[in-house]
Amino acid sequence: MRTRHIFRVAFAFFAMVCSPHLEAQRPRIIVSPSTTLVDGTSKPYSTLRPGDTLFFQGGYRTYLFIRNFTGSKTKPLVFMNVNGVVSFNTDWYYGIKVSNCRYIRLSGTGDPGAFYGFRIERVKSGAGLSIGDLSSDFEVDHIYISNVPIAGVYAKTDPDCNLLSVRNKFTQYNTVFHDNYIVSAGNEGFYIGSSFYKGETISCHGRDTVVLPSTLSGVRVFNNIVKLTGWDGIQVSSASTDCRIYNNIVLYDSQAGVQSQMSGILIGGGSKCDCYNNYIYKGKGDGIESLGLGGYRIFNNVIVDAGRSFQPDVPSAMKHGIYVGDISTAQGGAYDILFNVIINPKSNGIRFASVISKKNLIASNAVIGPGLGSSAFIVVTDPRSDVAIKNNYTAPNSSKAGFRDSTFVLLPGSPLINGGYPDCRGITFDFFNHTRPIGFPDIGISEFNPAQTGKTHVNDKETGTPVNPEHNRVKSGTKAKR
Repeated sequence: MRTRHIFRVAFAFFAMVCSPHLEAQRPRIIVSPSTTLVDGTSKPYSTLRPGDTLFFQGGYRTYLFIRNFTGSKTKPLVFMNVNGVVSFNTDWYYGIKVSNCRYIRLSGTGDPGAFYGFRIERVKSGAGLSIGDLSSDFEVDHIYISNVPIAGVYAKTDPDCNLLSVRNKFTQYNTVFHDNYIVSAGNEGFYIGSSFYKGETISCHGRDTVVLPSTLSGVRVFNNIVKLTGWDGIQVSSASTDCRIYNNIVLYDSQAGVQSQMSGILIGGGSKCDCYNNYIYKGKGDGIESLGLGGYRIFNNVIVDAGRSFQPDVPSAMKHGIYVGDISTAQGGAYDILFNVIINPKSNGIRFASVISKKNLIASNAVIGPGLGSSAFIVVTDPRSDVAIKNNYTAPNSSKAGFRDSTFVLLPGSPLINGGYPDCRGITFDFFNHTRPIGFPDIGISEFNPAQTGKTHVNDKETGTPVNPEHNRVKSGTKAKR
């Protein structure tokens, strides 16, 4: 008996010491290009554990359906390309679809020679990437999406007749998109969260029923490039808590010219998103359209030629650098609009149409050359609005602003230096992630510092995170939704 006891103890000790090594040696699973469905409830995928990686063999495939996978909060399951780039060219109605997954990461970082390891090059009938069906806690990065007739990305769970009250039963947590490139999407580049925050009517069993979509918490949309969209470039709706949209480049949005679907960045109904350090260039829509809950900041953004190419001979078809409306404003919520540079918008530089919000601040912005003239720099549409307008720089052109070049870095002697409003609303950095303020705050995106005037782009040493190399190249040079 004593011998058996010693054997059992020794065996238990051996298993405890060796099991981590044995786990590390488990064979990895590589999905072939001919496989279109991976289901976490079926073998071999059901053997995956939190922290594992499921690899997708490089090469062309038609479409990919990922469903029923769950990692853990600290150890997400990772879906990654291997041995080259995974490319899609399909007549199907999506390139990649993710359904009923939680704690996952979809990442195109599996090939050191390719920045975008997943490339959805064409979808004939639908969206590039669709994430829904109660999916939550996901990160998507290093994916290229082009030539899709609807949205580049959908990321939302819509109510239906089987799940009428989504809002009471499900919250979409931790929605993260970074370092992706979307070009030539027929509708939105990113469509994140439902735009029907206040509910929509659907027919269930022959009866009209009002349903509410889920809300989102923990949204991060950053370091993405969105180019040539038919509708909004980046739309985030129903993101009611902890939302940030930053460091994105949006080029030539809203090319289809569909009214109520035209903006570079849309903070949609039900959202509370800080929106900052974005570069929005030559779209047909408003540069930034704010229809959210209030209680957020719009700052350090560059907006160039917003709406200028939309019906240029029709002044009444107005488009603005920044527009703020009351579609879903919460009682008393404030909007802070600071340190933006708005160049040559078609109509108004900033058009403020919120009455419900309180203690709003529009300060330290540079607004230059609005198409409707000298009365159109900053327009408050209703005298009942509670908004302070402080220390903004306005001019018909930029010749005297003291900008070094199109990066909008300030030259010594610029009238924007030390011209800002002292209340920065907690903003501690400028467009280039340099410290703000240095002494008295400056107007516009750049805080003047003689020691840093040569630094005109964000790099990994300054931010602590990798930055899409395309960023540096570009920087140098009632809403009815579905």
